[in-house]
Amino acid sequence: MPHPMRGATAITGLGMTPMGRVFGKSATELAADAVRLAIADSGLRKEEIDGLLTNAGVTGTAGHGIGLPLQNYLGLANLRLLNHMNAAGSTAAQMVQYAALAIAAGMANNVVCVFADTPLQEGTSSGAAYGGAARNPGRPRGMAGLYAAAGFFGANTSYALATRRHMALYGTTHDQLGTIAVGQRQWATMNPSAQMREPITLEDYHASRWIVEPLHLLDCCLVSNGAVAVIVSGAERAESLRQPPAFVLGMGQGHPGDVQRAGVEAETETGAKLAAETAYRMAGVGPDDVDICQLYDCYTYTVLVTLEDYGFCKKGEGGPFVEDGRLAPGGALPTNTGGGELSGYYMWGMTPLSEAVIQARGQGAERQVAKHDVVLCTGNGGVLSYHGCLILSPHRS
Repeated sequence: MPHPMRGATAITGLGMTPMGRVFGKSATELAADAVRLAIADSGLRKEEIDGLLTNAGVTGTAGHGIGLPLQNYLGLANLRLLNHMNAAGSTAAQMVQYAALAIAAGMANNVVCVFADTPLQEGTSSGAAYGGAARNPGRPRGMAGLYAAAGFFGANTSYALATRRHMALYGTTHDQLGTIAVGQRQWATMNPSAQMREPITLEDYHASRWIVEPLHLLDCCLVSNGAVAVIVSGAERAESLRQPPAFVLGMGQGHPGDVQRAGVEAETETGAKLAAETAYRMAGVGPDDVDICQLYDCYTYTVLVTLEDYGFCKKGEGGPFVEDGRLAPGGALPTNTGGGELSGYYMWGMTPLSEAVIQARGQGAERQVAKHDVVLCTGNGGVLSYHGCLILSPHRS
């Protein structure tokens, strides 16, 4: 018997603001723009929105991001579902999951899920947006401060160690990681919303400066201001609305927990494996059925290890799997077809989700993949700590 959640809901609206070095609007204003665009895109009336889930990025941790007051800013009355969520980069997938569960349980009918962030400030670098740990006078002292004193702080260092561990265990090379970056830039050249649209070569990748060895600049994601919103509705309502539905066939989460306990290979074995088992089972598909991947790509390494944990290749074989360019345009497994977070825009988990919706609808224009029956979308948070996924399709069954 098919799983009762398979195709029970769909994403019916998508709203995206301009991305990148966009100034002059607060996170709340950008979020409101994205929500209004999503409602207009869906064909719903504002009065039909009865759920709102919000996720703030870096500005949320600073206390001036979006949150529950967004309801009043938007003039949404009598909501049946309201929450502010933060599971880092896995939040976008999780918001859709909880919206889908609430709709299936009869708690709501049309739920908006929105992310907005404004980490970039005029006159400052992208690195400054995420570099606060180095300057924070309140950081831990004594034994607890040894990591920071040794230069170990922030995501770059931790992901660099994870990448190095994979290299040491399996022989993964810079050429293989660079192929991921080059392929995603090829996709970005066809995406009008992408921040980085100039083609790059493998030589350009190697020439880009070190961030934390073994990560080059072109191994690392962008920093962006902007907002993205999606609307989740019941399947029956979805079929009568303005846009082709992106049905939610499967969904899953995986959170490994204490990565410092003995015997754990947290750098190379992620929560994606748990999420995949749940989502594949719910959707009734496997890796061989997936046409397109939209994978959270805060770093090139995240793409590689996620492919392994979703069963597209065996553990340790991610490098050889990608080195023939199969993720790039014309490849056997089109991946991050909008350029991803490496070359498109960095809206946390909304980056892969927005492109997954576009591809499932068949609205990717020049970059549209012909076969898009099964689209895998993933979200990753922390240092490979929190994972969520969705499997979308233009077909309800």
